Amino acid sequence: MKKKFLQKWYISFSILIGLGYGLIYACADGGDWGIFYQSNYTPETFVDNTYSPLFLSSDIFYNEDPINNNETVFNDEIVSDWTKYLGSTMPAKDISFFLLDSSSTDVSKIHTYYTSKKANPFSIKWSKKINLEETKTKAFLEFLYLAQQVEKASVANYGSWVYDNYERPSVNNEKFLALLENKYNATTDTFLKNRYWFQTMKAYFYSNYRTKALTFFKKTENQVPKNNLYYRALAYTAGIQYKQKNFALSNYIYSIVFAQCKPMQMIAAHNFHPQNETDWQASLAMAKNNEEKAALWGIQGYYVDEEKAIENIYALNPKSEYIDYLLSRIVNSAELKIDNSFKDKSLTGYRKMCKDSISKSAVALVQKIADENKTHKPYMWNMASGYMQSLACNYNKAETYFDLAEKTMPKTDLSIKQLRLLRFINYLSSLDKIGAAEEKKLLPDLNWLYFELPQKEDNIFRYQNAVNWSKMYIATLFSVNNNTIMNEIFNRNGNYYDDASSLEAMKTFLSKPNKTEFETLATKIYSVTLDDIYEYQAVLATYNNKIDDAISYLQKTEKAKNTLFYGNPFNGKIQDCHDCDHLAKQKRKYSYLDFVTLIKEMQTKVKNNEDAFANNILLGNAFYNITYYGNARIFYQGNILQKNEFSNYDDSSDKRLYQLMIDCSKATQYYQAAFNTATDDEQRAKAQYMLAKCQRNDFYSNKYEDVSNTWYLDEEKVNFIAWDGFKNLKNKYAHTAFYNDVIRECGYFKTYVSHKN
Repeated sequence: MKKKFLQKWYISFSILIGLGYGLIYACADGGDWGIFYQSNYTPETFVDNTYSPLFLSSDIFYNEDPINNNETVFNDEIVSDWTKYLGSTMPAKDISFFLLDSSSTDVSKIHTYYTSKKANPFSIKWSKKINLEETKTKAFLEFLYLAQQVEKASVANYGSWVYDNYERPSVNNEKFLALLENKYNATTDTFLKNRYWFQTMKAYFYSNYRTKALTFFKKTENQVPKNNLYYRALAYTAGIQYKQKNFALSNYIYSIVFAQCKPMQMIAAHNFHPQNETDWQASLAMAKNNEEKAALWGIQGYYVDEEKAIENIYALNPKSEYIDYLLSRIVNSAELKIDNSFKDKSLTGYRKMCKDSISKSAVALVQKIADENKTHKPYMWNMASGYMQSLACNYNKAETYFDLAEKTMPKTDLSIKQLRLLRFINYLSSLDKIGAAEEKKLLPDLNWLYFELPQKEDNIFRYQNAVNWSKMYIATLFSVNNNTIMNEIFNRNGNYYDDASSLEAMKTFLSKPNKTEFETLATKIYSVTLDDIYEYQAVLATYNNKIDDAISYLQKTEKAKNTLFYGNPFNGKIQDCHDCDHLAKQKRKYSYLDFVTLIKEMQTKVKNNEDAFANNILLGNAFYNITYYGNARIFYQGNILQKNEFSNYDDSSDKRLYQLMIDCSKATQYYQAAFNTATDDEQRAKAQYMLAKCQRNDFYSNKYEDVSNTWYLDEEKVNFIAWDGFKNLKNKYAHTAFYNDVIRECGYFKTYVSHKN
């Protein structure tokens, strides 16, 4: 692993990290799902993608890792540069191998060949592919050999990322350091000279002679081109200054790297870290011109105060790119402060919350800059201002800014979608009621939002939040009209089907033949179907032992009636193990309709006193298995009664399900009837044990019913309670074969009978 890890870093030639990590001391919390699912404003619409790591995010950087990013950030550039330099002397795939793949052994052996003049298997292999004596090829491979010696030390600074135990190498060989500097001084080829210069800087940086890096840089910086190698080396000097506690100077240098080398903007931001206001002001004082001051504010605004940073940058240069990404952060931050849960179920309360949440100064700043029209992307500021006005509930003003944005914005797919989404949000937010006219106007955008967009793969455009928000807003509008059906469709309520009249009303609506376009859309987004409702009614009827009704409801379903149980719902075992029952070989698989139909047949036989014990036991098993303790839990896990059995059951719908899950009363009724109709002690023993299982379940269900989190209960010893079924089994039926089966399979009962009372 060590070898592979080191080799994959050769191409990066150690960009920076090692000294002077910055402290991320302010970032937004986007929640478990991330800001992508909580935002309607997509920064990528207008902001240059080089700034994307600096977008607002719940992580340190947006979709980027400041450490792993170093592995590849300059790969393409380095391969491209060397390919141009080497030209036709070496195939591109071989250049990529030496730079990107596991080439250290090959390079080392070729170096041995060069120094010893003796062929080896590696030199022989490569001499068949390339001319090892060609001047540029030889220069490339000799350079790469030295660069890889430096790289061992630079990668070693990531010790926490290397999992193999090995001795950390270093560049503390003064002869090697002198060799590199001499290579730089002696080389006349400008391409190679530039790269030996960078390797010399890096070698000093990753040695115990870091101050020599500063001396070397100061002596030579005017002799090298101001390319990415220069700014990477400049970043080394910033790291050294940071280590020497020259924080103001370090941060000033990082701001230059931030401004001049876009591939290193994230790295510079990550390491930028004023210790206090004094350091910050000292860095500002070092700035030689407005451009450098703007860069300092551009990086400072990422951490501390976007509004203040924008104000200062705008005063220095209203066309600066920095205010673009900072604007996106202001907008994203503003929308994240809005609580879209509609807690008080009223539009008045929601709008008050919006107005109270949004920063009035942020709204005013964005509006001011948009109005002055001095930025290099006025359409971006108009669109952002429109959205900020919308969040502040100034809906007419928002539309004015959207109109301005549309006139001058580039007609890209993303910008068109973004404007459409924000206009839709603004219009819907402005509604106090919903009628036929409003439905007609909303319909195209709702179809686009709910059905068209999800069909397209788009990992950038943020529309998912609008999907959920719009449903809750529309539901609230319908609640104003007392339209409980539409309110339920757009925002499902776990208690809705508790009310029989509501249930029947929904059935009528879903069965309605000539729905309006809006009603058709509503039906398509509703997660409950008519089939689900009939299944729900069938399940409740079964639990209430209204089997004729259950059969009737299931016969009206398309899917539920044919749904198969995983295990045999009529089996009753000594041990409850639903997984075991599911895996057991079954002669017959039972559907829901089979299940209730057989229950009816067995009940008829019991009524006619036909094989009463067997049928009562089977009926007891059937009602036992559809509780939480049995093998047929799937029965209550439909789309309406779909709550997970491990939830906290906070609302009445949850509690209703909880009671269905744990209720063994019907099973107890049939097990008792089985005992009463038993014809021998074996049958009586079995009935008593099955009754004991029900008594045990009732005991624990009642014991923990009011406990909100059983994970924090104190551990307690097993309480061997003498339930009536256990007492009777022990005292009256110890002579039966079934008793011995229970002793063999039920450790609880075995411990109980051996316990001294």
